[in-house]
Amino acid sequence: MTIRQNKPDLYLSMPHPCSYLDGRQSTILFVDPQRLLSEGEYGLFVRQGFRRSGDLVYRPHCNSCQACVPVRVPVREFRPARGQRRIARRNADLEVAIGPPRLSLEHFELYRRYQAGRHPESGMNDADPQKYLSFLASRQVRTEFVEFRARGELLAVAVLDALPDGLSAVYTFYDPDQPARGLGVQAVLWEIAEAARRGLDYLYLGYWIAESPKMSYKINYQPLEQLKAGRWLPLTP
Repeated sequence: MTIRQNKPDLYLSMPHPCSYLDGRQSTILFVDPQRLLSEGEYGLFVRQGFRRSGDLVYRPHCNSCQACVPVRVPVREFRPARGQRRIARRNADLEVAIGPPRLSLEHFELYRRYQAGRHPESGMNDADPQKYLSFLASRQVRTEFVEFRARGELLAVAVLDALPDGLSAVYTFYDPDQPARGLGVQAVLWEIAEAARRGLDYLYLGYWIAESPKMSYKINYQPLEQLKAGRWLPLTP
């Protein structure tokens, strides 16, 4: 006997100011928030260009703008650029530990420092630790918090979702007072290597937005693939 499961309902938000491009309006296509997805369902949505914030699984759906491009790194083909290799050497002293999502005061204090230093105008700079955890964790997917330390000092935390075919980079926050380390780059390099170590195919990096300084950096991880018209195709600088 075949058991048929209903597909999750999708909804479209009202237009609102775009978070990345000034002067533009955005609408979001999102999965029914009452529906908890299985790991396989969530992985399928990510392969179709969706992301998550907490339990909300969403994708930009703007009729007049196609600036948000889903991208992923085929990890076995990735070759770090010279500058990325230099950052990896600079961070060779880092110790890495992987754990489940948890409300850690040490993590939260680093998160607040990162937001204040890098995104002071952002609404994410909130003093409520429960909002912080509900933004990063989810009930419907296996999420991991990855700590990067030097001599015991916490320097960065990367939040990952484990998918059937890869890892999804949800968010990374780090010490804003150590720019020379390139901790954001180091986290992505580690995530690519970790996906390959686990025998997975991809690291999903979310959206590349060429016009946004906060999102355009993703083009630097080559080779890179973009989701275009339902197909994953190469995206080159």
